[in-house]
Amino acid sequence: MSATKLTKKTFQSHIQSGVTLVDFWASWCGPCRIQLSIVEELADELKGKATLATVNVDEETDLASRFGVRSIPTLLLFKDGKKVETMVGLNQKSVLKEKILKLAGK
Repeated sequence: MSATKLTKKTFQSHIQSGVTLVDFWASWCGPCRIQLSIVEELADELKGKATLATVNVDEETDLASRFGVRSIPTLLLFKDGKKVETMVGLNQKSVLKEKILKLAGK
């Protein structure tokens, strides 16, 4: 299991219900690759509690501009389709896990 890759077509259906963390990243961005591996680990650990997803900003420019993503990595946290938090820059695994579980009420 790994993080779900989202596109403009699949984005809305994935964030619609429950807790979703979306990682906006690009392959050429060093910190993004570090963040991506953390997100992948959490996808396994939090399976069934939350959805962890990724958006490649080079492939999905519309999504990046829709959410005002100007620097990467940017992580957006959604609860039942509503954005509840934006985090810019590298985030530690423990911090992300705590925020996700708190939001999921677990």
